[in-house]
Amino acid sequence: ILKTLNSWFWWENIWMPINCTWEHFVDRDGLVFPKPHQLYATIPYAFVLLIIRFFSERYVAIPLAKALGIKNVRRVKPQPNPVLESYFRECSKHPSQSEIQGLAKKCNCTVRLVEKWFRRRRNLEIPTVLRKFQEAFWRFSFYLTSSVAGFIFLYDKPWFYDIWQTWVGYPFQTLLPSQYWYYMAEIGFYWSLLFTLGIDNKRKADFLAHVIHHLAAIGLMSGSWCGNYVRLGTLVMFVHDTADFWLEAAKMFNYAHWEKTCNMLFIIFSIAFFITRIILFPFWILRATLYQPTYYSTTPVIAYFLFNGQLLILQGLHLYWGYLIFKILRRFVCLK
Repeated sequence: ILKTLNSWFWWENIWMPINCTWEHFVDRDGLVFPKPHQLYATIPYAFVLLIIRFFSERYVAIPLAKALGIKNVRRVKPQPNPVLESYFRECSKHPSQSEIQGLAKKCNCTVRLVEKWFRRRRNLEIPTVLRKFQEAFWRFSFYLTSSVAGFIFLYDKPWFYDIWQTWVGYPFQTLLPSQYWYYMAEIGFYWSLLFTLGIDNKRKADFLAHVIHHLAAIGLMSGSWCGNYVRLGTLVMFVHDTADFWLEAAKMFNYAHWEKTCNMLFIIFSIAFFITRIILFPFWILRATLYQPTYYSTTPVIAYFLFNGQLLILQGLHLYWGYLIFKILRRFVCLK
């Protein structure tokens, strides 16, 4: 069954134009093509990024936080109590008064001590400001690095200025070393974010949106790698990263209570977000993926619909986040 599913998944009509087979993508005459098996390397790269994250958060973010006046608040741990711990994990973190009285009798202690235990235990679940700063610092560092690297990789490429160039010579477009490392770093980064979802700061408002975004990003980048849509893929990654590091910088200064700096950075982020995600992405990237391929092939392959479906999911997330950003800006202006 697995062998049959594998043959269906790699059927040429899914990935490439008519009269093209996987044999055409063997390296030859100085042409190098992306290979699906290279994506396995993104998992080890994700663990390398996690190691880099650990050292950067510990030895760079913490001293920077102290310099900005952020203190590491030590929370008092509740006394070990298997009965209360089991109830906290399996039943409720906010027991009612009658439940507290029942637990007090079961543990042979006062109601006040049980209330105090639950309060302290809930406080341990809330991330400290320093922990939030460390996470924002890591994301800021990666997005800034990837934005600078992306510009260096793309500024001298013709498709950075003329989107039609992304389809010239397709599908026989050679893979550049810069494109390989750009893809490996980006996919590895989103794998690392998925690996740490359970320990990173919980986002109540858009947790599910982040999970969908990470999965869609990994699927989209991996699929574009297999179908050799690498030129368009690097443009998509660059458009996304150039706004994100402004938001993470605003978070860092917000945690440090530098309100004016935070407000200024958030306004810059909002402008960058609306330019890149609400204007450039749909009218530049989506135009190149939805409209321009019809000039090169009269019969769209199945991958055309798969990739554009994922890109439209991303655009839906952009509109959702744009709505949230607009609400924050409106409060900022109206309520000062």
